[in-house]
Amino acid sequence: MANPAMPARVQLINQLLLDRVRARAEASLRGRVNHNFHSGPDDNPHRFLNALTRGSYCAPHRHAAPPKAESFLVLSGEVLVVIFGDQGEILERHVLGRAGLRGIDIPPGVWHTITAVSLAAVCYEVKPGPWDPENDKEFAPWAPREGDPLALATLVGWLGDL
Repeated sequence: MANPAMPARVQLINQLLLDRVRARAEASLRGRVNHNFHSGPDDNPHRFLNALTRGSYCAPHRHAAPPKAESFLVLSGEVLVVIFGDQGEILERHVLGRAGLRGIDIPPGVWHTITAVSLAAVCYEVKPGPWDPENDKEFAPWAPREGDPLALATLVGWLGDL
Protein backbone atom coordinates (compact mmCIF):
# COMPACT_ATOMS: atom_id res chain seq x y z
CA MET A 1 0.00 0.00 0.00
CA ALA A 2 1.24 3.51 -0.79
CA ASN A 3 2.56 5.65 2.02
CA PRO A 4 0.23 8.69 2.30
CA ALA A 5 3.13 10.83 3.54
CA MET A 6 5.08 10.04 0.35
CA PRO A 7 3.34 11.05 -2.90
CA ALA A 8 3.26 8.44 -5.65
CA ARG A 9 5.76 8.90 -8.45
CA VAL A 10 4.08 9.77 -11.74
CA GLN A 11 5.27 7.59 -14.61
CA LEU A 12 4.97 8.91 -18.14
CA ILE A 13 4.49 6.74 -21.20
CA ASN A 14 6.19 8.49 -24.09
CA GLN A 15 8.03 7.56 -27.28
CA LEU A 16 11.39 7.46 -25.50
CA LEU A 17 10.09 4.85 -23.04
CA LEU A 18 8.50 2.80 -25.86
CA ASP A 19 11.79 2.88 -27.79
CA ARG A 20 13.79 1.80 -24.73
CA VAL A 21 11.46 -1.06 -23.85
CA ARG A 22 11.34 -2.20 -27.49
CA ALA A 23 15.18 -2.17 -27.63
CA ARG A 24 15.31 -4.30 -24.47
CA ALA A 25 12.92 -6.80 -26.10
CA GLU A 26 15.05 -6.90 -29.24
CA ALA A 27 18.13 -7.67 -27.11
CA SER A 28 16.34 -10.31 -25.02
CA LEU A 29 16.84 -14.00 -25.76
CA ARG A 30 13.07 -14.46 -25.35
CA GLY A 31 12.26 -11.60 -27.73
CA ARG A 32 10.04 -9.93 -25.16
CA VAL A 33 10.23 -7.98 -21.91
CA ASN A 34 7.92 -6.27 -19.43
CA HIS A 35 8.32 -2.79 -18.01
CA ASN A 36 6.33 -2.66 -14.77
CA PHE A 37 4.50 0.39 -13.48
CA HIS A 38 3.26 -1.44 -10.39
CA SER A 39 5.70 -1.55 -7.49
CA GLY A 40 5.68 -5.26 -6.75
CA PRO A 41 3.90 -8.63 -6.95
CA ASP A 42 1.35 -7.75 -4.27
CA ASP A 43 0.02 -4.66 -6.06
CA ASN A 44 -3.44 -4.69 -7.54
CA PRO A 45 -3.86 -4.17 -10.43
CA HIS A 46 -0.66 -4.99 -12.28
CA ARG A 47 0.09 -2.44 -14.99
CA PHE A 48 2.98 -2.81 -17.41
CA LEU A 49 4.31 -2.46 -20.92
CA ASN A 50 4.69 -5.77 -22.73
CA ALA A 51 7.23 -5.39 -25.57
CA LEU A 52 7.43 -8.21 -28.11
CA THR A 53 9.43 -8.92 -31.24
CA ARG A 54 8.35 -10.97 -34.22
CA GLY A 55 9.03 -14.63 -33.52
CA SER A 56 8.69 -14.41 -29.75
CA TYR A 57 6.53 -17.22 -28.43
CA CYS A 58 4.19 -16.99 -25.47
CA ALA A 59 2.70 -20.39 -24.67
CA PRO A 60 -1.10 -20.38 -24.71
CA HIS A 61 -2.48 -20.02 -21.23
CA ARG A 62 -5.44 -18.92 -19.18
CA HIS A 63 -6.00 -17.27 -15.83
CA ALA A 64 -8.69 -19.44 -14.26
CA ALA A 65 -7.67 -20.14 -10.65
CA PRO A 66 -7.74 -17.53 -9.37
CA PRO A 67 -9.91 -16.07 -12.12
CA LYS A 68 -8.31 -12.99 -13.68
CA ALA A 69 -9.24 -10.90 -16.68
CA GLU A 70 -6.44 -9.48 -18.81
CA SER A 71 -6.49 -6.39 -21.05
CA PHE A 72 -4.10 -5.34 -23.82
CA LEU A 73 -3.90 -1.96 -25.57
CA VAL A 74 -1.42 -1.68 -28.44
CA LEU A 75 0.76 1.43 -28.26
CA SER A 76 3.05 0.66 -31.21
CA GLY A 77 3.26 -2.00 -33.86
CA GLU A 78 0.83 -4.84 -34.53
CA VAL A 79 0.07 -7.72 -32.19
CA LEU A 80 -1.84 -10.92 -32.88
CA VAL A 81 -4.07 -12.19 -30.08
CA VAL A 82 -5.35 -15.74 -30.57
CA ILE A 83 -8.29 -17.10 -28.57
CA PHE A 84 -8.55 -20.89 -28.29
CA GLY A 85 -11.18 -23.43 -27.32
CA ASP A 86 -10.55 -26.09 -24.69
CA GLN A 87 -9.09 -28.53 -27.24
CA GLY A 88 -6.75 -25.97 -28.82
CA GLU A 89 -8.97 -25.02 -31.74
CA ILE A 90 -8.60 -21.41 -32.86
CA LEU A 91 -11.81 -19.57 -32.09
CA GLU A 92 -10.71 -16.02 -32.85
CA ARG A 93 -7.70 -14.10 -34.21
CA HIS A 94 -7.42 -10.36 -33.69
CA VAL A 95 -4.65 -8.06 -34.89
CA LEU A 96 -4.32 -5.13 -32.51
CA GLY A 97 -2.94 -2.04 -34.22
CA ARG A 98 -4.62 -2.80 -37.55
CA ALA A 99 -7.88 -1.49 -39.05
CA GLY A 100 -8.61 0.66 -36.00
CA LEU A 101 -8.49 -2.19 -33.48
CA ARG A 102 -6.51 -0.93 -30.47
CA GLY A 103 -7.19 -3.37 -27.65
CA ILE A 104 -8.82 -6.44 -26.23
CA ASP A 105 -10.20 -7.45 -22.84
CA ILE A 106 -9.97 -11.19 -22.20
CA PRO A 107 -12.29 -12.65 -19.54
CA PRO A 108 -10.98 -15.03 -16.86
CA GLY A 109 -10.49 -18.64 -17.92
CA VAL A 110 -10.13 -17.97 -21.68
CA TRP A 111 -7.19 -19.69 -23.42
CA HIS A 112 -5.10 -17.13 -25.29
CA THR A 113 -1.70 -16.14 -26.60
CA ILE A 114 -0.11 -12.98 -27.95
CA THR A 115 2.68 -12.42 -30.47
CA ALA A 116 4.07 -9.59 -32.57
CA VAL A 117 3.03 -9.36 -36.21
CA SER A 118 5.25 -6.34 -36.87
CA LEU A 119 9.01 -6.48 -36.27
CA ALA A 120 8.36 -5.17 -32.76
CA ALA A 121 5.31 -4.06 -30.80
CA VAL A 122 4.52 -2.62 -27.40
CA CYS A 123 1.27 -3.17 -25.50
CA TYR A 124 -0.01 -1.70 -22.27
CA GLU A 125 -1.26 -4.62 -20.21
CA VAL A 126 -3.44 -4.68 -17.10
CA LYS A 127 -4.48 -7.65 -15.00
CA PRO A 128 -5.41 -8.16 -11.36
CA GLY A 129 -2.77 -8.77 -8.75
CA PRO A 130 -1.30 -10.11 -6.69
CA TRP A 131 1.13 -12.12 -8.81
CA ASP A 132 2.00 -15.59 -7.59
CA PRO A 133 4.12 -17.66 -10.01
CA GLU A 134 2.53 -20.84 -8.60
CA ASN A 135 -0.94 -19.96 -9.91
CA ASP A 136 -0.56 -17.01 -12.29
CA LYS A 137 -1.06 -19.03 -15.46
CA GLU A 138 -2.38 -22.41 -16.43
CA PHE A 139 -0.51 -23.44 -19.57
CA ALA A 140 -2.46 -25.22 -22.30
CA PRO A 141 -1.72 -28.96 -22.33
CA TRP A 142 -2.24 -29.08 -26.11
CA ALA A 143 0.42 -26.50 -27.05
CA PRO A 144 4.22 -26.51 -26.84
CA ARG A 145 5.83 -24.58 -24.02
CA GLU A 146 8.39 -21.85 -24.51
CA GLY A 147 11.71 -23.35 -25.61
CA ASP A 148 10.12 -26.44 -27.18
CA PRO A 149 11.44 -27.07 -30.74
CA LEU A 150 7.81 -27.19 -31.98
CA ALA A 151 7.04 -23.69 -30.69
CA LEU A 152 8.23 -21.82 -33.80
CA ALA A 153 6.23 -24.01 -36.21
CA THR A 154 3.19 -23.60 -33.97
CA LEU A 155 3.63 -19.83 -33.98
CA VAL A 156 3.92 -19.74 -37.77
CA GLY A 157 0.66 -21.69 -38.00
CA TRP A 158 -1.16 -19.20 -35.80
CA LEU A 159 0.11 -16.27 -37.86
CA GLY A 160 -1.26 -17.88 -41.01
CA ASP A 161 -1.57 -15.36 -43.82
CA LEU A 162 -0.97 -12.21 -41.72
